[in-house]
Amino acid sequence: MQQVGRELGVRYVLEGSVRKAAQRVRITAQLIDALTGAHLWADRFDGSLEDIFELQDKVATSVAGVIEPTLQAAEIRRSANRPTNDLTAYDLYLRALPHQFSFGSDRNTSVLDLLGRAIERDPNYGPALALAAFYHAQLDVNGWTEDTETTRRAGIDLARRALRAAPDDPEVLGPAAFVLAWFGQDIDGAIGLIDRCLDLNPSFARGWYWSAVLRLFAGRPDLAIEHFETSMRLSPRNRFGAPLGGIGIALFFSRRFDEAAAKLLASVEQLPTFALPYQFLASCYVHMGRLDEAREIVARLRAITPVVVPSGSQFRNPEHRELFLSGLRLAASEVE
Repeated sequence: MQQVGRELGVRYVLEGSVRKAAQRVRITAQLIDALTGAHLWADRFDGSLEDIFELQDKVATSVAGVIEPTLQAAEIRRSANRPTNDLTAYDLYLRALPHQFSFGSDRNTSVLDLLGRAIERDPNYGPALALAAFYHAQLDVNGWTEDTETTRRAGIDLARRALRAAPDDPEVLGPAAFVLAWFGQDIDGAIGLIDRCLDLNPSFARGWYWSAVLRLFAGRPDLAIEHFETSMRLSPRNRFGAPLGGIGIALFFSRRFDEAAAKLLASVEQLPTFALPYQFLASCYVHMGRLDEAREIVARLRAITPVVVPSGSQFRNPEHRELFLSGLRLAASEVE
């Protein structure tokens, strides 16, 4: 495999095999680092010859979905070993990327510094611009900014610069759509961006995650759950905390409070510094009549953000927004 990599001039190689027994078919695939010979991923797919085209589609979708996050993780590990004084704009971007869903206030400052340096090196680096926009949105999501309007304007500006620089890059379209929707821009326009993202790459796991989030904003919880589950199926190695929290919010809006509480609780345990699941879990507990537990969640929430009750304006459905805020207000007032 190392010889193949040298002759083809590639770092990674996907290989596989097909075996048939009677009317059954087994397809195997594995992704290999051609420099080291290390196996990064392997899987097998079984089916019948009668359903061969369905099996072919399953293999193509699954392999395409797995390759992107697997290669990205491998590249992040490789970049992390390079000396900082030799970093390129791409290296700086890769160093920021692993923290995308870590939701830590201390990390946001250092990550924005990395991205600022990347953008300084290349002002038209679309993915770096989009990721910087995303981190500005995270400052607002968690109440970690003292000047919300400045943060909002900066996030929108970065998202629009990213779209101008790379209008056909799914890595740009997804986070940019989220940022514009979060900061109150036209929700239909944002959904149009995320739909284009998925048209360009139907196997893009994070694209399905962003799509699910935007469906929550638009008041379509059932579709949001479908898209969150698609994201997790395409990239099972990804951190589950954020998608689980999103599924919990969708279940909450559907008034399936018992199921929502379980998902939201799992999310806050996996992402202990992300404010939104705490806020929805506290509200959920209130609507379930579990006021003591709601108060406990609000106490934990106060330890990570000064904003206990947000505006909720991102959620365009007024009934959903009021369901969320009414419970959270009661939980917060109980703690005063």
